[in-house]
Amino acid sequence: MTIIVVNNKGQYNHRIQRSLQYLKIESELVSNTLSIDEIESKNPTGLILGGGPSLEGAGNSEDYIKHFDIPILGICLGHQLIAKTYGGEVSTSNTESYAQVTINIQNDENLFEGLAPEMAVWSSHKDEVKSVPDEFEILANSKLCDIESFKHKDKDVYGIQFHPEVHHTPKGSQIFENFYKICKR
Repeated sequence: MTIIVVNNKGQYNHRIQRSLQYLKIESELVSNTLSIDEIESKNPTGLILGGGPSLEGAGNSEDYIKHFDIPILGICLGHQLIAKTYGGEVSTSNTESYAQVTINIQNDENLFEGLAPEMAVWSSHKDEVKSVPDEFEILANSKLCDIESFKHKDKDVYGIQFHPEVHHTPKGSQIFENFYKICKR
């Protein structure tokens, strides 16, 4: 049961894979330029789309979102790519965020199990999801960002704007453990 972590060239992508290793969750960090066939050959049980500097540098990540029918977790840029791929709106934030913020968890099933009603997280972004596609629901928000997290209504496709892989998100490992439970179903 391997989770593939797609490196979108963000400053924390290696920390995502390291966080999974600490939790003894089998994972592999791969380039976002791998073909769908190359990803399929690894027989992943889940995909994590890491952060990155811009939508333009996301390689084949949008193709992965469209192709794979396995659990997907988008972190920061990955979150934005999921929204964009499904028809949501992504644009520059009114307030760039590089700080610890408190998110309000509206739905604590699955990804946020055991974490509600609030969670301290590390926010590091200048772009954000402004509107979710019709087939998605918002799971969490904050004073700085209306869409801190969302989920597809019928698929195990999740997005989070914040970074669970850094120590500034004290309970971030629980996000990864919950995602792993989703992948094992």
